Amino acid sequence: MRSEKEMMELILGFARNDERIRAVGMNGSRTNPNAPKDVFQDYDIVFVVKDIHSFVDHPQWVDYFGSRIIMQTPEPVLDGYFSYLMLFTDGNRIDLTLCPVEKRDVWNGGDKLSVVLLDKDKSLPKLAAPTDEDYRVRRPSAEGYADCCNEFWWVSTYVAKGLWRQEILYAMDHLNLYVRPMLIQMLEWQVGVNTDFSVSTGKNGKYLEKYMDRESWLQLMRTYPGGSYEDIWNALFVMGELFRSTAQDVAKHLHFEYPQEDDRRVTAHLQRVRHLEPGATAIY
Repeated sequence: MRSEKEMMELILGFARNDERIRAVGMNGSRTNPNAPKDVFQDYDIVFVVKDIHSFVDHPQWVDYFGSRIIMQTPEPVLDGYFSYLMLFTDGNRIDLTLCPVEKRDVWNGGDKLSVVLLDKDKSLPKLAAPTDEDYRVRRPSAEGYADCCNEFWWVSTYVAKGLWRQEILYAMDHLNLYVRPMLIQMLEWQVGVNTDFSVSTGKNGKYLEKYMDRESWLQLMRTYPGGSYEDIWNALFVMGELFRSTAQDVAKHLHFEYPQEDDRRVTAHLQRVRHLEPGATAIY
């Protein structure tokens, strides 16, 4: 596997030798002083270029960076930008975006985790030292907190309906796509409360375990069910328990009001549906 030094020399060497490339920037985890370093970190690179279509119309130039396992170009030229996501046979990955020179003043989209690696014309705006402050957990408003609680308990009833109907995919989708994000959001807010909103939990909450107590983490792991109806029912109720304790803790510290009556009524409804006979003609 090529080292970081070799990869950076490869990227910058190509840029220096191509007159169409006027500047090179980098963002992402490699610029974040708080991100763990490992072999899976991408190289998030931006080439500020003249004549972007000369690159896009003749894509063989990306072969310079090595043989690939797979490549993705997520979109056509969008707002003047174009991206190549490349995973190489040695395990390295480059996410390379072409930015037209006309947009050099906003090449990084305002991302504060950005550094300039090369500026041939000395024309890029000066940047402060990279910081992950824009990715840190943000303090919720009372309205945002209330909306999170409402969404969690409201969509929980959809999961129960799907389970009673024996529609397992419907139930799983509502559990994982709608209910779970509210739980993760509340857990992140609790991390924010405990750290004075000074840390990031990472994309998809990937650093959550670092900030949670062991018991709560194991409880969270029990919310990921197997492929049976009983497993999903159990996961749904564990999610409710964890959401309740976390949301009450957040409410206490931020002086919000936890919707205790919504919780009580919905939890009772879920229990009712769980024990409702198949083919029942009434819920109550």
